[in-house]
Amino acid sequence: MTRSPKTCWHPIARALAQEPRELLLDEPTNHLDILHQLDLLNLVAELPVTSVVALHDLNLAAMYCDQVVVLEQGRVVAVGTPGETLTESLIADVYGVRATVTRPGPGHRPHIRFLGTRDCQDAG
Repeated sequence: MTRSPKTCWHPIARALAQEPRELLLDEPTNHLDILHQLDLLNLVAELPVTSVVALHDLNLAAMYCDQVVVLEQGRVVAVGTPGETLTESLIADVYGVRATVTRPGPGHRPHIRFLGTRDCQDAG
């Protein structure tokens, strides 16, 4: 089951009513279908505030974030633009999965295709 956009946007609207300079969002796309994930992140991207967003979906982070901080066991292991940080080697080292990273879109933002675990040689 997915949350409706009204359910997930209500806290954001309430926060924006206070005219903040910063907005902190912890997994705002969790439990949303793809359409509503994109709608929500498009909305956040258009806001005239600095947004700090915790995301586990690396492709969404690559699409919407200007800067990415990658954590491993609570420690910062990489900081930079999505193109600088989201590399095949970092994904293998931090997440234990094989992936290909391409930069086909506007702004050369990376797109990640997951191929399987490091132990899985035939995926893809």
